[in-house]
Amino acid sequence: MAKVAFSIGTNAELIKIFPVLKRLDEYTLIHTGQHSIGKLLDLFDLPEPELTLSAPPKATTKFFFNTPKAAIWSLGMIGRIRRAIKKSKAEVIAYHGDTMSTASSALATRLSSAKGAHLEAGLRSGSIWEPWPEEISRKIADKYSKLLMAVSQGTQENLINARVRGRIVNTGNTIIDAALEAHQIGKGVVDTPDTEYAIVTAHRQENLRSEKRMRNLVEIVKNIPIPTYFFVHDNTVAALKKFNLYKPLANKVKLARFTNYPSFIQWLANSRILFTDGGSIQEESLVFKKPCILLRKKTERVEGLKTGINFLTDMNVQFAIRKMDEVLSDDWKTPKFKNPYGEKGVSKKVVKELKSA
Repeated sequence: MAKVAFSIGTNAELIKIFPVLKRLDEYTLIHTGQHSIGKLLDLFDLPEPELTLSAPPKATTKFFFNTPKAAIWSLGMIGRIRRAIKKSKAEVIAYHGDTMSTASSALATRLSSAKGAHLEAGLRSGSIWEPWPEEISRKIADKYSKLLMAVSQGTQENLINARVRGRIVNTGNTIIDAALEAHQIGKGVVDTPDTEYAIVTAHRQENLRSEKRMRNLVEIVKNIPIPTYFFVHDNTVAALKKFNLYKPLANKVKLARFTNYPSFIQWLANSRILFTDGGSIQEESLVFKKPCILLRKKTERVEGLKTGINFLTDMNVQFAIRKMDEVLSDDWKTPKFKNPYGEKGVSKKVVKELKSA
Protein backbone atom coordinates (compact mmCIF):
# COMPACT_ATOMS: atom_id res chain seq x y z
CA MET A 1 0.00 0.00 0.00
CA ALA A 2 1.31 3.44 -0.95
CA LYS A 3 2.29 5.85 1.82
CA VAL A 4 -0.05 8.84 1.52
CA ALA A 5 0.25 12.48 2.57
CA PHE A 6 -2.37 15.21 2.19
CA SER A 7 -1.35 18.79 1.48
CA ILE A 8 -4.15 21.25 2.31
CA GLY A 9 -4.52 24.92 3.10
CA THR A 10 -8.14 25.86 3.68
CA ASN A 11 -11.14 24.97 5.80
CA ALA A 12 -13.07 24.00 2.67
CA GLU A 13 -10.39 21.50 1.70
CA LEU A 14 -10.42 19.93 5.16
CA ILE A 15 -14.23 19.74 5.16
CA LYS A 16 -14.20 17.84 1.88
CA ILE A 17 -11.45 15.41 2.82
CA PHE A 18 -12.29 14.67 6.46
CA PRO A 19 -14.39 11.61 5.51
CA VAL A 20 -11.37 10.31 3.57
CA LEU A 21 -9.02 10.88 6.50
CA LYS A 22 -11.46 9.06 8.79
CA ARG A 23 -11.23 6.00 6.55
CA LEU A 24 -7.43 5.87 6.40
CA ASP A 25 -5.42 4.09 9.09
CA GLU A 26 -2.27 6.04 8.36
CA TYR A 27 -1.41 9.28 6.57
CA THR A 28 0.62 12.48 6.94
CA LEU A 29 -1.16 15.84 7.01
CA ILE A 30 0.72 18.85 5.62
CA HIS A 31 -0.90 22.25 6.28
CA THR A 32 0.21 25.25 4.25
CA GLY A 33 -1.33 27.68 6.76
CA GLN A 34 -3.63 29.45 4.25
CA HIS A 35 -6.52 29.17 6.75
CA SER A 36 -6.68 28.34 10.43
CA ILE A 37 -8.04 24.77 10.59
CA GLY A 38 -7.59 23.97 14.29
CA LYS A 39 -11.27 24.22 15.26
CA LEU A 40 -12.34 21.94 12.43
CA LEU A 41 -9.72 19.35 13.36
CA ASP A 42 -11.14 19.27 16.87
CA LEU A 43 -14.70 19.10 15.60
CA PHE A 44 -13.95 16.14 13.32
CA ASP A 45 -11.73 14.50 15.98
CA LEU A 46 -8.65 14.59 13.74
CA PRO A 47 -5.01 14.97 14.86
CA GLU A 48 -2.99 18.13 14.33
CA PRO A 49 -0.96 18.34 11.09
CA GLU A 50 2.47 16.78 11.30
CA LEU A 51 3.86 19.64 9.24
CA THR A 52 2.60 23.26 9.25
CA LEU A 53 4.40 25.41 6.68
CA SER A 54 3.32 28.94 7.67
CA ALA A 55 1.57 30.55 10.62
CA PRO A 56 -2.23 30.30 10.12
CA PRO A 57 -4.10 33.63 10.13
CA LYS A 58 -6.34 34.84 12.95
CA ALA A 59 -8.87 36.19 10.43
CA THR A 60 -10.71 34.08 7.83
CA THR A 61 -7.80 34.09 5.39
CA LYS A 62 -4.35 35.59 4.98
CA PHE A 63 -4.99 37.77 1.97
CA PHE A 64 -8.47 39.34 1.58
CA PHE A 65 -8.02 41.53 -1.55
CA ASN A 66 -4.20 41.48 -1.68
CA THR A 67 -3.53 39.64 -4.96
CA PRO A 68 0.25 40.39 -5.15
CA LYS A 69 0.75 39.12 -1.60
CA ALA A 70 -1.23 35.98 -2.41
CA ALA A 71 0.84 35.32 -5.54
CA ILE A 72 4.15 35.76 -3.70
CA TRP A 73 2.96 33.48 -0.89
CA SER A 74 1.88 30.79 -3.36
CA LEU A 75 5.21 30.80 -5.20
CA GLY A 76 7.16 30.63 -1.95
CA MET A 77 4.97 27.78 -0.74
CA ILE A 78 6.07 25.50 -3.60
CA GLY A 79 9.55 25.06 -2.13
CA ARG A 80 8.20 24.58 1.39
CA ILE A 81 5.76 21.89 0.28
CA ARG A 82 8.48 20.15 -1.71
CA ARG A 83 10.69 19.99 1.37
CA ALA A 84 7.73 18.77 3.45
CA ILE A 85 7.07 15.99 0.92
CA LYS A 86 10.68 14.86 1.20
CA LYS A 87 10.46 14.92 4.99
CA SER A 88 7.21 12.94 5.02
CA LYS A 89 8.67 10.23 2.74
CA ALA A 90 5.21 9.86 1.22
CA GLU A 91 4.81 8.14 -2.14
CA VAL A 92 1.47 9.78 -2.96
CA ILE A 93 0.59 13.42 -2.24
CA ALA A 94 -3.13 14.18 -2.36
CA TYR A 95 -4.49 17.69 -2.68
CA HIS A 96 -8.03 18.90 -3.10
CA GLY A 97 -9.97 21.39 -5.16
CA ASP A 98 -8.87 24.73 -6.55
CA THR A 99 -7.17 26.90 -3.94
CA MET A 100 -3.76 28.56 -4.07
CA SER A 101 -2.54 25.76 -1.79
CA THR A 102 -3.86 23.21 -4.30
CA ALA A 103 -1.91 24.69 -7.21
CA SER A 104 1.26 25.04 -5.12
CA SER A 105 0.92 21.45 -3.90
CA ALA A 106 0.52 20.12 -7.44
CA LEU A 107 3.60 21.97 -8.67
CA ALA A 108 5.67 20.97 -5.63
CA THR A 109 4.70 17.32 -6.03
CA ARG A 110 5.60 17.36 -9.71
CA LEU A 111 9.09 18.56 -8.70
CA SER A 112 9.41 15.70 -6.19
CA SER A 113 9.61 11.94 -6.54
CA ALA A 114 6.05 11.45 -5.25
CA LYS A 115 2.89 10.97 -7.30
CA GLY A 116 0.35 13.78 -7.24
CA ALA A 117 -3.33 12.93 -6.75
CA HIS A 118 -5.92 15.63 -7.42
CA LEU A 119 -9.26 15.18 -5.66
CA GLU A 120 -12.18 17.07 -7.24
CA ALA A 121 -10.49 17.13 -10.63
CA GLY A 122 -11.95 18.31 -13.92
CA LEU A 123 -14.27 21.12 -12.84
CA ARG A 124 -14.36 23.96 -15.39
CA SER A 125 -16.31 27.20 -15.70
CA GLY A 126 -14.79 28.02 -19.09
CA SER A 127 -13.43 31.41 -17.96
CA ILE A 128 -10.23 32.13 -16.04
CA TRP A 129 -11.94 35.18 -14.50
CA GLU A 130 -15.05 33.35 -13.26
CA PRO A 131 -14.12 32.38 -10.61
CA TRP A 132 -10.70 33.96 -10.09
CA PRO A 133 -8.15 32.50 -9.40
CA GLU A 134 -9.78 29.10 -8.86
CA GLU A 135 -10.12 28.25 -12.55
CA ILE A 136 -6.35 28.64 -13.00
CA SER A 137 -5.62 26.56 -9.91
CA ARG A 138 -7.78 23.73 -11.25
CA LYS A 139 -5.98 23.70 -14.57
CA ILE A 140 -2.57 23.66 -12.89
CA ALA A 141 -3.53 20.83 -10.56
CA ASP A 142 -5.02 18.75 -13.37
CA LYS A 143 -2.06 19.31 -15.69
CA TYR A 144 0.59 18.21 -13.21
CA SER A 145 -1.15 15.31 -11.41
CA LYS A 146 -0.53 11.60 -11.99
CA LEU A 147 -3.96 10.59 -10.62
CA LEU A 148 -7.06 12.68 -11.30
CA MET A 149 -10.23 11.87 -9.38
CA ALA A 150 -13.06 13.38 -11.41
CA VAL A 151 -16.28 14.22 -9.57
CA SER A 152 -18.74 13.42 -12.38
CA GLN A 153 -19.14 12.17 -15.92
CA GLY A 154 -18.88 15.73 -17.21
CA THR A 155 -15.65 16.49 -15.36
CA GLN A 156 -14.19 13.21 -16.56
CA GLU A 157 -14.94 14.30 -20.13
CA ASN A 158 -13.34 17.70 -19.43
CA LEU A 159 -10.12 15.96 -18.44
CA ILE A 160 -10.17 13.70 -21.48
CA ASN A 161 -10.72 16.68 -23.76
CA ALA A 162 -7.86 18.53 -22.04
CA ARG A 163 -5.59 15.56 -22.83
CA VAL A 164 -4.16 15.38 -19.34
CA ARG A 165 -1.36 12.90 -18.89
CA GLY A 166 -2.49 11.47 -15.56
CA ARG A 167 -4.80 8.53 -14.99
CA ILE A 168 -8.45 9.61 -14.77
CA VAL A 169 -11.03 7.91 -12.55
CA ASN A 170 -14.59 9.05 -11.84
CA THR A 171 -15.04 8.75 -8.08
CA GLY A 172 -17.73 11.35 -7.43
CA ASN A 173 -17.27 14.22 -4.99
CA THR A 174 -16.38 13.65 -1.34
CA ILE A 175 -18.63 16.59 -0.41
CA ILE A 176 -21.49 14.06 -0.54
CA ASP A 177 -20.09 12.15 2.44
CA ALA A 178 -18.91 15.34 4.17
CA ALA A 179 -22.37 16.91 4.06
CA LEU A 180 -24.19 13.77 5.19
CA GLU A 181 -21.76 13.06 8.04
CA ALA A 182 -21.77 16.70 9.17
CA HIS A 183 -25.56 16.60 9.16
CA GLN A 184 -25.48 13.70 11.60
CA ILE A 185 -22.95 15.51 13.83
CA GLY A 186 -25.18 18.59 14.04
CA LYS A 187 -28.50 16.81 14.53
CA GLY A 188 -30.15 17.67 17.82
CA VAL A 189 -27.37 20.16 18.62
CA VAL A 190 -28.21 23.09 16.34
CA ASP A 191 -31.48 25.02 16.54
CA THR A 192 -32.90 26.55 13.36
CA PRO A 193 -36.13 28.55 12.87
CA ASP A 194 -39.40 26.60 12.85
CA THR A 195 -40.81 28.66 9.98
CA GLU A 196 -39.48 28.61 6.40
CA TYR A 197 -36.45 30.79 5.70
CA ALA A 198 -33.76 31.52 3.13
CA ILE A 199 -30.00 31.47 3.60
CA VAL A 200 -27.40 33.49 1.69
CA THR A 201 -23.62 33.25 1.34
CA ALA A 202 -21.27 35.36 -0.81
CA HIS A 203 -17.49 35.51 -0.87
CA ARG A 204 -16.27 35.31 -4.48
CA GLN A 205 -13.62 37.87 -5.36
CA GLU A 206 -15.26 38.74 -8.68
CA ASN A 207 -18.35 39.83 -6.74
CA LEU A 208 -16.68 41.47 -3.75
CA ARG A 209 -14.42 43.63 -5.91
CA SER A 210 -17.26 45.01 -8.04
CA GLU A 211 -19.60 47.70 -6.73
CA LYS A 212 -22.10 46.97 -9.51
CA ARG A 213 -22.22 43.27 -8.69
CA MET A 214 -22.49 43.90 -4.97
CA ARG A 215 -25.37 46.31 -5.52
CA ASN A 216 -27.13 43.74 -7.69
CA LEU A 217 -26.47 41.06 -5.11
CA VAL A 218 -27.89 43.18 -2.30
CA GLU A 219 -30.93 44.09 -4.42
CA ILE A 220 -31.64 40.40 -5.02
CA VAL A 221 -31.29 39.56 -1.34
CA LYS A 222 -33.49 42.46 -0.24
CA ASN A 223 -36.29 41.09 -2.43
CA ILE A 224 -36.39 37.64 -0.83
CA PRO A 225 -39.96 37.46 0.52
CA ILE A 226 -39.30 35.14 3.48
CA PRO A 227 -37.06 35.57 6.55
CA THR A 228 -33.46 35.60 5.36
CA TYR A 229 -30.17 34.78 7.09
CA PHE A 230 -27.02 36.03 5.36
CA PHE A 231 -23.96 34.08 6.59
CA VAL A 232 -21.13 36.55 6.03
CA HIS A 233 -17.37 36.09 5.74
CA ASP A 234 -14.94 38.73 6.98
CA ASN A 235 -14.14 39.82 3.43
CA THR A 236 -17.87 40.04 2.62
CA VAL A 237 -18.43 42.44 5.50
CA ALA A 238 -15.47 44.52 4.32
CA ALA A 239 -16.89 44.74 0.78
CA LEU A 240 -20.39 45.64 2.00
CA LYS A 241 -19.01 48.45 4.13
CA LYS A 242 -16.72 49.67 1.36
CA PHE A 243 -19.69 50.18 -0.98
CA ASN A 244 -21.99 51.53 1.78
CA LEU A 245 -24.25 48.50 1.52
CA TYR A 246 -23.84 47.04 4.98
CA LYS A 247 -26.50 49.07 6.83
CA PRO A 248 -29.15 48.87 4.07
CA LEU A 249 -28.72 45.10 4.02
CA ALA A 250 -28.62 44.73 7.82
CA ASN A 251 -31.95 46.58 8.02
CA LYS A 252 -33.57 43.99 5.75
CA VAL A 253 -32.03 40.61 6.61
CA LYS A 254 -30.31 38.93 9.54
CA LEU A 255 -26.53 39.01 9.16
CA ALA A 256 -25.10 35.88 10.78
CA ARG A 257 -21.59 34.57 11.34
CA PHE A 258 -20.41 31.08 10.48
CA THR A 259 -19.89 28.94 13.56
CA ASN A 260 -18.89 25.54 12.18
CA TYR A 261 -19.65 23.27 9.25
CA PRO A 262 -22.15 20.90 10.93
CA SER A 263 -24.06 23.94 12.20
CA PHE A 264 -24.23 25.51 8.75
CA ILE A 265 -25.30 22.21 7.20
CA GLN A 266 -28.24 22.09 9.62
CA TRP A 267 -29.26 25.57 8.53
CA LEU A 268 -28.95 24.53 4.89
CA ALA A 269 -30.82 21.25 5.28
CA ASN A 270 -33.75 22.95 7.04
CA SER A 271 -33.95 25.97 4.72
CA ARG A 272 -36.50 26.66 2.00
CA ILE A 273 -34.12 28.19 -0.57
CA LEU A 274 -30.43 29.10 -0.93
CA PHE A 275 -28.68 32.05 -2.54
CA THR A 276 -24.92 31.75 -3.03
CA ASP A 277 -21.87 32.54 -5.15
CA GLY A 278 -20.00 29.60 -3.61
CA GLY A 279 -18.97 26.31 -5.17
CA SER A 280 -19.47 23.50 -2.68
CA ILE A 281 -22.86 24.78 -1.56
CA GLN A 282 -24.16 24.06 -5.06
CA GLU A 283 -23.37 20.39 -4.48
CA GLU A 284 -24.68 20.49 -0.92
CA SER A 285 -27.96 21.88 -2.22
CA LEU A 286 -28.29 18.75 -4.37
CA VAL A 287 -27.61 16.47 -1.39
CA PHE A 288 -30.50 18.01 0.55
CA LYS A 289 -32.64 18.82 -2.53
CA LYS A 290 -32.81 22.55 -1.85
CA PRO A 291 -33.34 25.06 -4.70
CA CYS A 292 -30.23 27.18 -5.14
CA ILE A 293 -30.04 30.60 -6.83
CA LEU A 294 -26.46 31.16 -8.03
CA LEU A 295 -25.22 34.73 -7.61
CA ARG A 296 -22.66 34.27 -10.37
CA LYS A 297 -22.13 34.76 -14.09
CA LYS A 298 -20.58 31.32 -14.63
CA THR A 299 -20.31 28.09 -12.69
CA GLU A 300 -17.92 25.16 -12.82
CA ARG A 301 -20.72 22.90 -11.47
CA VAL A 302 -22.60 22.99 -14.79
CA GLU A 303 -24.16 19.57 -14.31
CA GLY A 304 -26.06 20.90 -11.31
CA LEU A 305 -27.91 23.26 -13.63
CA LYS A 306 -29.49 20.26 -15.37
CA THR A 307 -31.11 18.99 -12.16
CA GLY A 308 -33.78 21.68 -12.14
CA ILE A 309 -32.91 23.04 -8.70
CA ASN A 310 -29.73 25.04 -9.42
CA PHE A 311 -30.29 28.33 -11.28
CA LEU A 312 -27.54 30.56 -12.70
CA THR A 313 -28.58 34.23 -12.55
CA ASP A 314 -25.77 35.92 -14.52
CA MET A 315 -26.17 38.52 -11.72
CA ASN A 316 -29.41 39.64 -13.37
CA VAL A 317 -31.65 41.05 -10.65
CA GLN A 318 -34.97 40.59 -12.48
CA PHE A 319 -34.18 37.00 -13.48
CA ALA A 320 -33.19 36.13 -9.90
CA ILE A 321 -36.39 37.65 -8.48
CA ARG A 322 -38.53 35.90 -11.09
CA LYS A 323 -36.86 32.55 -10.39
CA MET A 324 -37.17 32.88 -6.59
CA ASP A 325 -40.87 33.75 -6.94
CA GLU A 326 -41.35 30.68 -9.10
CA VAL A 327 -39.59 28.38 -6.65
CA LEU A 328 -41.37 29.82 -3.62
CA SER A 329 -44.83 29.53 -5.19
CA ASP A 330 -47.25 26.88 -3.93
CA ASP A 331 -47.22 25.22 -7.36
CA TRP A 332 -43.47 24.50 -7.48
CA LYS A 333 -42.36 20.97 -6.69
CA THR A 334 -38.79 19.67 -6.39
CA PRO A 335 -38.04 17.75 -9.60
CA LYS A 336 -36.70 14.23 -9.43
CA PHE A 337 -33.03 13.97 -10.37
CA LYS A 338 -29.94 11.83 -9.95
CA ASN A 339 -27.09 13.62 -8.23
CA PRO A 340 -24.38 14.00 -10.91
CA TYR A 341 -21.68 14.18 -8.22
CA GLY A 342 -22.37 10.76 -6.74
CA GLU A 343 -24.04 9.14 -3.79
CA LYS A 344 -23.03 8.17 -0.26
CA GLY A 345 -19.76 6.21 -0.20
CA VAL A 346 -17.56 8.36 -2.46
CA SER A 347 -14.82 8.54 0.19
CA LYS A 348 -14.34 4.77 0.14
CA LYS A 349 -13.66 4.95 -3.59
CA VAL A 350 -11.10 7.72 -3.04
CA VAL A 351 -9.33 5.75 -0.30
CA LYS A 352 -9.12 2.70 -2.57
CA GLU A 353 -7.56 4.76 -5.36
CA LEU A 354 -5.04 6.42 -3.05
CA LYS A 355 -3.94 3.12 -1.54
CA SER A 356 -3.32 1.57 -4.95
CA ALA A 357 -1.80 4.65 -6.64
